[in-house]
Amino acid sequence: MINLALVVIKTDKLHKQSEFYSSLGFEFDYHRHGNGPYHYASIGKNPVLEIYPLPKGTEIADHTTRLGFVVDDLNQVVQTLIDKGISIIGEPIQTEWGYTAVVQDPDGRKIELTEKGK
Repeated sequence: MINLALVVIKTDKLHKQSEFYSSLGFEFDYHRHGNGPYHYASIGKNPVLEIYPLPKGTEIADHTTRLGFVVDDLNQVVQTLIDKGISIIGEPIQTEWGYTAVVQDPDGRKIELTEKGK
């Protein structure tokens, strides 16, 4: 058996990203380990989502990674994102994989949201 335990994204928009992912239901702690960079780390959910600053010498965040999350109430999450001005790439629809929508995080990553149990 294998379970995904950690996802790390790197960005130059730390606060915006933490706000975006908080809208999906994540809660974050802002801290650092030793002399490492300050970053956000989610608490209370698996996998742990960490939001780190871009490495030195990197100017543009990766936007080709696609992430997917299961949410309790897709329509509510999508409305919250719309109210915050977040891009909705694909409106909620019933697919063979469930009731799903695709949104975009502040770096341009496509984020697939699927409602739990639908």
